[in-house]
Amino acid sequence: MKELFLIATLLLTTLAPSCTKPDSNQGLDWAEKMAQSDIQRNPEAWMIDFRETPKWEYTHGLMMTAHMALYHETGDEQYLDYVKGFADKFIAEEGQILTYKPTDFNIDRINPGKFMIELYQLTGDTGLRAGIESLRTQMRHHPRTSEGGFWHKKVYPHQMWLDGLYMGAPFLAQYARVFNEPELFADVALQYTLVDKNMFDPETGLYYHGWDESRQQQWSDPETGHSPGFWGRSLGWYAMGLVDATSWFPENHPDRQKLIDLIQKLASHIINYQTAETGLWWQVPHQPGREGNYEEATASVMLTYFLLKGVRLGFLSDDYLQQGIKGYEAFLNILFAKMQTAR
Repeated sequence: MKELFLIATLLLTTLAPSCTKPDSNQGLDWAEKMAQSDIQRNPEAWMIDFRETPKWEYTHGLMMTAHMALYHETGDEQYLDYVKGFADKFIAEEGQILTYKPTDFNIDRINPGKFMIELYQLTGDTGLRAGIESLRTQMRHHPRTSEGGFWHKKVYPHQMWLDGLYMGAPFLAQYARVFNEPELFADVALQYTLVDKNMFDPETGLYYHGWDESRQQQWSDPETGHSPGFWGRSLGWYAMGLVDATSWFPENHPDRQKLIDLIQKLASHIINYQTAETGLWWQVPHQPGREGNYEEATASVMLTYFLLKGVRLGFLSDDYLQQGIKGYEAFLNILFAKMQTAR
């Protein structure tokens, strides 16, 4: 439920006003309601994700990104102040980040760097700039597969996971654009092309959740290194990361079209797994109705984000708009049901 709330806030904030047929203010109205609810339950932003003590985590980065988007849409300073409060809690004047250990080489810890770049562009705060460089330094030394793919974590050696493609690569693309490191774009594109090369299953049109180059993990197939199956939520992370990263590429960059091709490839397959009646996707997408399987709200919100943002930015044709709208309306139905249950 935590990630559903976080990603739904991001979806409603950034996409609904411009990508769906409902009233143009409806998505923004719901985004503010969700943000206000979260602020009320978590007066300090570090409390998000049911934290009792502060911890530098990818979930906070996701929510701060949503609040930054809401601030840009509304101009309401309370959302910016919420993000500033989080930054003040964690980032010292010299750039040290509370609880962050770069030598863990955990790619999840890079995700908050996205909102940090946005906040730095607004404030010019030198501590933020130094903190951003700390994350960039981790990625300069981050362990890689033999082909150059980022490991998910140091404690998960030789492994690429789909969710890592949301956590690290979009930050690097944003960094490359904002801080003028154009050679970094090729490295970002490499991450997605390696996933497509090593983790795509042509039979289903889906991507395996994990891949172990060394074939040492118990879960890895001894021939392919693949994880046993497909996971709706990790497909969602990958999809969001792919469209987010591509959005930072200059239009004339030679790798931009490669990423757009991957966006179109992914979209053409995932729409085959959207349930026609509900607009949702199953947790194990290719086994609908299997005992223990279920329609997974968070994965559905992620894939809806991917489709609608892809259409909005022109990476996908308008043919995908109806599937995105269907996913969006399915989410609103879930939201209404949760509200009724809470009463």
